[in-house]
Order: sequence, then C-alpha cells, then structure tokens
Amino acid sequence: MPICPKGHDSAAADYCDECGAAIGGLAVAAVTADPNQPPVVASPDPSLDGYGSPCPSCRTPRAGRFCEVCGHDFATEAFATAPMPAVPSAPAPAAPTSAYPGVPAAPASPINGAAVAAPASPTQSTVEGSGWRAVATSDRAFYDRMLATIGFSPEEIPFPPYCPERRFDLAGAELLIGRSSRSRGITPQVDLTGPPLDPAVSHTHAVLRADGDGWTLVDLESGNGTYLNDSADALKPYVATKVTSGDRIHLGAWTTLTLLRD
Repeated sequence: MPICPKGHDSAAADYCDECGAAIGGLAVAAVTADPNQPPVVASPDPSLDGYGSPCPSCRTPRAGRFCEVCGHDFATEAFATAPMPAVPSAPAPAAPTSAYPGVPAAPASPINGAAVAAPASPTQSTVEGSGWRAVATSDRAFYDRMLATIGFSPEEIPFPPYCPERRFDLAGAELLIGRSSRSRGITPQVDLTGPPLDPAVSHTHAVLRADGDGWTLVDLESGNGTYLNDSADALKPYVATKVTSGDRIHLGAWTTLTLLRD
C-alpha cells in the first residue's frame, strides 16, 4: 500500500487519502531487510509542480494537493472554504471641508503670497481677550452705491428707517460673518440676521481669520460681494486681506461693520 510523505497509508497512489500530500514520484520501501524496522519513506520531491507556493485562499505554503489549513485543491483550483478577503487598502483622504456648516471647501488661493486653502479649518492662531469688536450699522452712502452696483430698487430693498447699533466681540481662530439658517445649520459668530434684515447679506458671506494679533478678511464668494473702506471694487473671493482697527467692511445692501480695538 502506498505511503504518503507524512507516513499515512493511502489507497490512492498519487495523493494521500488522509492529508492530500503528493505520493507520485516518491520512492517508498514497503519492506526492508529488517522486518522489525519501519519502512523507509523518501522526502518529498521539491521539484513537484507548485510545491511550497502559497495557497491562493489562505496563503499557507503548499505541501501537497490539498491545503493543510483551508483544504484548497491545487489540482482543480477549487476552494474548500471561501477565499480570505483581501486586505483593504487605506481609505482615500477626506476632501477638505470648511469650518462652518453649509460653507463649501474652497480652492487653493494666495494669502499673503502663500497658496493655502480658504476657508480653512480653525488654525492654532487665535485672538483671545484682546478687546476686538465689530460694530454693525446701516450705511446710507454704501446703500446708494449698491443701488447702482447690485441693480435692485428701493422698493425691493428699502433702506431701514431705524437700525440699532449691534456689537460683536471678536475672539477665536475664525469668525463667520453672515445670516443664520436653522435648516442649513449655519450660526455665524457675527450674525446679521436682524431685525432689520439686510437680505443682500449671504448666509455665509465672509470670514475673519486670526492673524497674529489681528485679522484677515476673506470673502466666501458671497452673492453681492464684500467691500473694504468705501472701495468701489469688491474683494476677490477666497483671497485674504489684512484688516485692522478702524477698517470698515461693507456687505449686503446697506450694512457696514467697523472693526475696533480697545
């Protein structure tokens, strides 16, 4: 009776009935000179096709026709068990997002001569307890300029007959300027929702970003633009401009924010 390389008796002469090891091509001495000694079995022939190659199912080195771990049949390439799942590749890095809900990620833009993504997530630079504040008022001169620039009529957006002064303390890494929206989850730190309402202010209009002991101003591609110090030209979206105490930020149809520092 043939004996496999592992010493099992096998009815088949090619592969062991018990473990599946290859028998063909192996010299087996069933009878020796000394009947009291066990038969001498030759070592496996390393030239056997695929001997020692990894199992395609579990990667165990091949020692015979069948994988000793999962039972894969190398002769028919049939899996006795389901193949092991492939090692998942590392997930792709997440796309850059804004620090504020509802604000899309911005393209890379030059800020102080360096290419950065704006608006970015809050940086380590913050302005804390420095006495900075923004004062929001209605601005008739700016409103008159916007009548021609935006193209609305006084009936569509009237100048408010009364607008109380609103003050916002400025502290932190990044402060959103705009109008709140519960449905979109937008809650600006400088909330110009009103009353009175300036409908030309975008929900995510602009952002103040901490820059040393001061600020830079970035327009978030607002619908009607952001202007600085009575300039007739709107700021370019996603390009930071240094602002300091006394600067006036014009936005919407009639709103002006004046930066002050104690």
